[in-house]
Amino acid sequence: MLTDVFTLAQAEKEERLRGELIGLMAHHRRNCPPYDRILAALGAETEPATLADLPWLPVRLFKTRKLASVPDDEVIRVLTSSGTTGQVSRIHLDREAAATQSRMLARTLGAVLGPRRLPMIVVDRSGVVGDRRSYSARGAGALGMVNFGRDHLWLLDADDRPDVAALKDFLARHGDAPFLIFGFTFMVWRYLYEVARDHGLDLSQGILVHSGGWKKLADQAVDNAEFRRRFAADSGLTRIHNFYGMVEQIGTVFLEGPEGGALYCPDFADVIIRDPETWREAPVGTPGLVEVLSTLPTSYPGNVLLTEDVGVVHGVDDGHWPGKRFSVVGRLPRAEARGCSDTYAGGRS
Repeated sequence: MLTDVFTLAQAEKEERLRGELIGLMAHHRRNCPPYDRILAALGAETEPATLADLPWLPVRLFKTRKLASVPDDEVIRVLTSSGTTGQVSRIHLDREAAATQSRMLARTLGAVLGPRRLPMIVVDRSGVVGDRRSYSARGAGALGMVNFGRDHLWLLDADDRPDVAALKDFLARHGDAPFLIFGFTFMVWRYLYEVARDHGLDLSQGILVHSGGWKKLADQAVDNAEFRRRFAADSGLTRIHNFYGMVEQIGTVFLEGPEGGALYCPDFADVIIRDPETWREAPVGTPGLVEVLSTLPTSYPGNVLLTEDVGVVHGVDDGHWPGKRFSVVGRLPRAEARGCSDTYAGGRS
């Protein structure tokens, strides 16, 4: 199976994506009347000259409008985001879209996990997955990741407490060879790092994939660099990959490279950083609003989305993988808190 999706230099990627995204824009206009009306009101061009000219939707629109490009009877799964105000995005997937997002997620993560399924620690409780037709973002994240592992240990018990004895048993059986760890960032810190530190556990063979939840860690003066430093110093864990993604572009993840410190775009996706005053693309090194582009959404018009996150591009074609290197540095002021573990307070959600 092909696993390497970090291959295209930026110019080649932009040319390829532009053609595919123009085709998807036409597809959604034919099959999603509300989307067609939005683009008509915007006076959107049918053949934008660059990626930056493609019309974007504000990601919040999925919280207030049903936007689907397939009939209701073809929808097999509805994903919901993790909002804190009662409003949640609802993302409608048909069978083809669900299969594609699973396949491309596997190819993306294969770049750091390899082709073989590894023994796996999930820093959550098994009940988070819930209903098999409708998932929260937290449940969808856990369900999407468990497919990459085997001999799973769900670290939290039914009362959301870490099962230290089970963790020690897992490490006794699997800790001398590579194993996979997945969780949302704050939960990984609270329920894995602190337990490993306090009990002197060796996680040096682990590969950690994590996302979200930086707000609570920022309150503890723990940024990405400190997170990595403390894990290495106190548990031996050094293979750590943060990722950025959202339920509105399910299956698309922007992955931290092996060197740490920056996120990369897979070949089927890209980011544009926009100046919040002019809406033009911001130059390298200048923070702005993060726009995410992906060819994966086919059952709903989520290909070009303006988020409420603030990010910055650090460089282009100058890192471990080709394309843009970028970071997400915060949220737009007054924007709703985002991410399952930002709202996780130790109880059921």
